[in-house]
Amino acid sequence: MNEPKQAAAARDQRPMMLAVKGLKVAYGGIQAVKGVDIDVRQGELVALIGANGAGKTTTLKAITGVLPVNDGSIHFLGEPTRSLGSYQLVARGLAMVPEGRGVFARMTIVENLQMGAYSRKDPEVDLDIEKMFGIFPRLKERASQLAGTLSGGEQQMLAMARALMSRPKVLLLDEPSMGLSPIMVEKIFEVIRDVASRGVTMLLVEQNAKLALEAADRGYVMESGLITMSAEAKGLLRDPRVRAAYLGEEGAP
Repeated sequence: MNEPKQAAAARDQRPMMLAVKGLKVAYGGIQAVKGVDIDVRQGELVALIGANGAGKTTTLKAITGVLPVNDGSIHFLGEPTRSLGSYQLVARGLAMVPEGRGVFARMTIVENLQMGAYSRKDPEVDLDIEKMFGIFPRLKERASQLAGTLSGGEQQMLAMARALMSRPKVLLLDEPSMGLSPIMVEKIFEVIRDVASRGVTMLLVEQNAKLALEAADRGYVMESGLITMSAEAKGLLRDPRVRAAYLGEEGAP
């Protein structure tokens, strides 16, 4: 499935933020990612969907330098990244909210947000903390509370806010809805749509295909380490194969 020509042409006018070509990643003797191409342009929210074990999280870990790349290329802001460590990529504007959130449990919410800005040298950290409280008002109510005492949904909000504190040029989200109640999942996606509306470029890995594609501009479907489909998100939502495999439906109405 391909994008309509007009949409593709408009998208091609935006600066390329992240370009992954022929990515291969293996560990433990298993070829988890088998030659993946993904690109994300400025201002886009791109969803990467697929079943458990498809290679989605492995792809994100390779992009952020957590896992070594066996073959292929990754370019961020036009520059190759394979020689850079994760901390260097964060400093350049590539931030990730990992699966499982990973907040600093024994630090307060404010201290977690300050940690998100550790690579910054500007004097506006406190101003950005207030901005995060505007996006995540629930965190403001609990600003002095230890992160480990928050609910799962609140910890997810904190993890997202902490990543945004680095002022990322591209934000990667890995399974933000995992383990959350349906009500909190809806809230998290409200926040994701809000952040996207503010112009933050995002690559979203998510098992809830419906919510991910409803929020996204474009989407990729990953199966067994390969990208098997890519299109505008609305087109993927209508596709009978996607609906049967990921939305629990027999096909398009």
